[in-house]
Amino acid sequence: MRVSDFRPGWRTDFILHRFGAEVIEKEDCVVVRSPGNEGFYWGNCLMVAETPADADLAHWLRRFEQEVAAGRPGVRHVAIGFNSAPPAPGLLPSWHADGFELMETATMRLRPGMLRMPQAPRAAAPLALRPIDWSHEVEAFVDLQSADSQGHEPQGYRRFRREQMRRFETIVAQGVGTWFGLWCGDTLVADCGLLREGTLGRFQNVLVHPDWRRRGLCRAMVGGVCEWGFGPWGLEELLMCADPQDVAIGIYESLGFEAFDREWGLQRHPPEDAGARRSVRLHKDGG
Repeated sequence: MRVSDFRPGWRTDFILHRFGAEVIEKEDCVVVRSPGNEGFYWGNCLMVAETPADADLAHWLRRFEQEVAAGRPGVRHVAIGFNSAPPAPGLLPSWHADGFELMETATMRLRPGMLRMPQAPRAAAPLALRPIDWSHEVEAFVDLQSADSQGHEPQGYRRFRREQMRRFETIVAQGVGTWFGLWCGDTLVADCGLLREGTLGRFQNVLVHPDWRRRGLCRAMVGGVCEWGFGPWGLEELLMCADPQDVAIGIYESLGFEAFDREWGLQRHPPEDAGARRSVRLHKDGG
């Protein structure tokens, strides 16, 4: 199985995986391991070609243990993505009984001329969108990203976010990405990353602080980053991956993004994250 054969959303995940992850193409799957970040669900996963059958549960648990989890105590989840259509409802009873949930992601795209910029939101202080200053602002971004762990064990989630920012700092140094923050005066209220490969860009981890939501800030930030991608970087297409059940997808559609593909995976949380809310954004770290 080859990464080049993946659906667009999955394939652009591997822009991130080139930095700090081991990617091994095998006959029956693609193995992804992130040695420095074992709690990164979709950075420690298997990708398979076909939708698993109910009877395949034991087989793929064994393969995940062999290829991803063996000798790595920090890998306590199981994440298996597949490159085909989703299973019909009710056809994976053994997987669901074993604690797995089916994750679905809408892959959206935006091209120059499609962007509909919103009106500037009202704010108590001037808004400024700018790239992170890696010399002294990293902890402010980790604080923002950890403000809502969405049911995951808080300390472990904060470690995960810090490791992801360390990885992205390397990506930025290589000229393959940029991480943006939206500031209201001196307060960081929202952030996201943007990766690129050729003329294609991919958003990462679009987030607004819980106390600042429903004020138009997400729309303003994403619109500004789109302008930046089409401008200084000269990108010809931007991809956004979003939970089709999340309200944020309406924000992206209002900016001109159009859904054109879906991707699916099966994920089982470790016991300490058993209360985690369903969110493909969380440990897939897409956007």
